[in-house]
Amino acid sequence: MENSQNPAKNTQHTLNIENKKLLTATGIEGVRDFSPSQFTLVYAGGRIAVGGSDMKITAFSKQTGSFAASGQFTSVKYIAAGEGLRKKLLK
Repeated sequence: MENSQNPAKNTQHTLNIENKKLLTATGIEGVRDFSPSQFTLVYAGGRIAVGGSDMKITAFSKQTGSFAASGQFTSVKYIAAGEGLRKKLLK
């Protein structure tokens, strides 16, 4: 029987930023929101919030989990799965 696991569902992922201008990532399940100054990626462990300016998505494949963006990147924040909900409930 053939293993039909989706590569994007893999628990491992990578995130690389080159010269603060090119971001590539693997293991990405989706893009939650996007604007030229901020976007949020979804991966198996939660979310990744990326901030900057003039940002553009240059490639995304939900099938393979690969993602690429260009722009001026200034921040990256990992948010664990369920963390946003906990903050709202404990306010």
